[in-house]
Amino acid sequence: MNLLTILDMTASALGERQALGHRGEGPSYADLREQAGAGGAFLQREASATTIFVGPSGHAFVSAFFASNWADVPFVPLNYRLATDQLHRLIEQMGPSVIISEPGFQAELTRPGRTVITTDEWCSIIDGPPPTPDGGAEVPERFAVELFTSGTTAEPKAAVLEHSHLAAYILGSVEFASADENEAALVSVPPYHIAGIANLLSNVFAGRRIIYLPTFEPRTWLDTVEREGVTQAMVVPTMLARIAEEMDGATAATATLRTISYGGARMPQTVLEQALSLFPDTGFVNAYGLTETSSSIAVLGPEDHRLAFESNDATARQRLSSVGRVLPGIEIEIREGSHPVPPNSHGEIWVRGDQVSGRYADGRSPCDEHGWFPTRDAGWIDEDGYLFIEGRTDDTIIRGGENIAPAEIEEVLMRHPAVLDVAVVGMPDEEWGQRITAAVVLRGGISVEPEELSEWTHRHLRTSKTAERVVIRQELPRTETGKLLRRQVLAELLAELE
Repeated sequence: MNLLTILDMTASALGERQALGHRGEGPSYADLREQAGAGGAFLQREASATTIFVGPSGHAFVSAFFASNWADVPFVPLNYRLATDQLHRLIEQMGPSVIISEPGFQAELTRPGRTVITTDEWCSIIDGPPPTPDGGAEVPERFAVELFTSGTTAEPKAAVLEHSHLAAYILGSVEFASADENEAALVSVPPYHIAGIANLLSNVFAGRRIIYLPTFEPRTWLDTVEREGVTQAMVVPTMLARIAEEMDGATAATATLRTISYGGARMPQTVLEQALSLFPDTGFVNAYGLTETSSSIAVLGPEDHRLAFESNDATARQRLSSVGRVLPGIEIEIREGSHPVPPNSHGEIWVRGDQVSGRYADGRSPCDEHGWFPTRDAGWIDEDGYLFIEGRTDDTIIRGGENIAPAEIEEVLMRHPAVLDVAVVGMPDEEWGQRITAAVVLRGGISVEPEELSEWTHRHLRTSKTAERVVIRQELPRTETGKLLRRQVLAELLAELE
């Protein structure tokens, strides 16, 4: 199943419904299908091996994605915030390409073997006459998308996703044409993240109008929700924290907003609890997944959020910090080494299913002989199937032979009233192997001594998990989707000791 089929289905069933943009100002699904054909024909004429997109989310991104499906060439969205030399290094891996970029990048990206056009020029191309209907061939084994992983603990890798992987996710998690004509989705994630691709396909398959915020600002987000009658919104944890801070304790005036979904990074429980209070009539959805799994593999739904938030039972309350249960079609195991472990045991998360790729552009795959993919995330599953993520296995601090998850210490520090953000890492130590060190960002107008924060962790955790050193920072390095760049934090702390 070529992913163009998803747009074909919606254009056939809901062709006159608006697909993108502010009310009354964007293309319909029928228009979008014609634009995909016109753009796809251009890509075929240029004999492009890949379509590279360097820009924010919006009309050009959506039409370029479906045009690539029509022309049957991989779509490769890149982080437009990268330095030019970094972009060149990634582009050089792609072969002959058509590059669609924001105005201003054209001269910098031009090289032999590349066709570089601006997003404005692209929009003129897709408004041209539709081609003869020979595109969009069903070739499910061709790559649909190449996405570079976030590289929070290692160098980014180009994960390859076939049409069949993404189609398996959509068909297994979204009901076709299930949105009514008044539904609108507000999307704040960038196109080069798996959430941007999966969210586009989910909303198109459901038949919603999609509104993109190329640049996130909390007041703009709140105003857009109210003005556009937004019913579904997707954010990353850092965005939700800024929205809650902007609201300053006032209950949300967003009557139409049915669902806020979040993911992409760990959600501090203090932020989530605050948001649940500020949006009492909105359902929250936590989605956990990876680039290599074609987006979400586990979901904590609205009912679970509210039950956990309002419960006095410790077990039920704890599930607010879980990522929920795995989706249908996904198998999951927690392993210690190569052996599965029982519920409530800790280990590495392995998954298997039709939506799981686990392959990279260089031909490597870490999957075992039975198709199980190692997520490199540490976690555990309770007796009712709720999955808890403890962080990357690469992040584990080994102190005196004990494995310590930084997330546990970070969660405790986030509960201190002075702490806005935190990263915990293991620094080399001759006596214990690693020394627990916390880099902390303080809330505006609040002062606290590092020793007080160290004592706070000692009071709430046992001695072996005390943050032995606390350093104050103005900010922490994070990706645009809110993932902490822990290796950069560690490198900066190590540099200070040299």
